[in-house]
Amino acid sequence: MKFSGLFRILPIIGAIAIASPVLAQPVPKIAVTDLAYSQTVAEYFEAVTVKATSNVHANKATLTTDSQTTGSYVAGTHTYIDHRELGSFSNDIKGALLRGTTFRLVQGKRFDGGDPQPTKAEQALNQLNTGKIAKPVRQPDVKDIIARIKKGEFPGTDYVLFGVLSNVEFRNEVSPLQGTSSATRQFSLDLLADFSLINTKTYEIKAAFSAQGAGSETKIFSGRGDVIPPNRSKVMRETSQALAKNVFEQLVDQLALSDPAMGGRVRPQMSGGGHAAPQAVQPAGEQVQVLK
Repeated sequence: MKFSGLFRILPIIGAIAIASPVLAQPVPKIAVTDLAYSQTVAEYFEAVTVKATSNVHANKATLTTDSQTTGSYVAGTHTYIDHRELGSFSNDIKGALLRGTTFRLVQGKRFDGGDPQPTKAEQALNQLNTGKIAKPVRQPDVKDIIARIKKGEFPGTDYVLFGVLSNVEFRNEVSPLQGTSSATRQFSLDLLADFSLINTKTYEIKAAFSAQGAGSETKIFSGRGDVIPPNRSKVMRETSQALAKNVFEQLVDQLALSDPAMGGRVRPQMSGGGHAAPQAVQPAGEQVQVLK
């Protein structure tokens, strides 16, 4: 009889644990990478070797000299793939996760591109001097996220939100205004990236999607040859915020299906229900500038 009160409490505790499985699990730690990309680079190179010899011949009556110069020359174009990260669009994604979820964010290490390699001109010069062809050393691939995880670039994390840049395009378009001598000039940036949320222990993919961000600025100017520099910072800021919003929405939608426990860590709206998707902050001020 002394434990009757305890027996009445235990079922309630069990019901709370069943109803809230998220509370019993540790908070996932996530690292958000900068956008990875690879580009083909072509560089022109020249390598020259010169060897000069001279001989002096003397006798009782005359003194003669002769010289000889020999050399080798190699030139061409060397093409290689450069692996890099674009660090301009990841902070807004991190901010969206901090505002909209209870995940813990961990800062990963920068991509390790390996030791500096000799230039093609240096390799060609070494080949001319020694006659040996240098074997190229394979550089790490920025898109090989499994190799980067195994290498330890994301210590202490449970998941990595890995983004790869698919396309980026900056446009500068001029359109005349009918019936006037003025025209509009629009500066815009479109960005597309592929994202995957990967378990660092099992390499399981929890979410995979493409996300897009766009920003623009429109100005009206007269036909007097006005110079209108673009506000690139404003356009890039809008693009980054739009990309973060799209990434958050798609990530939350997929986690709700692939892993309800992780999906349950999305913060509800203050009014109740739904997901607290972050909204892009529009800069104050006029969006259109008229030059008279």
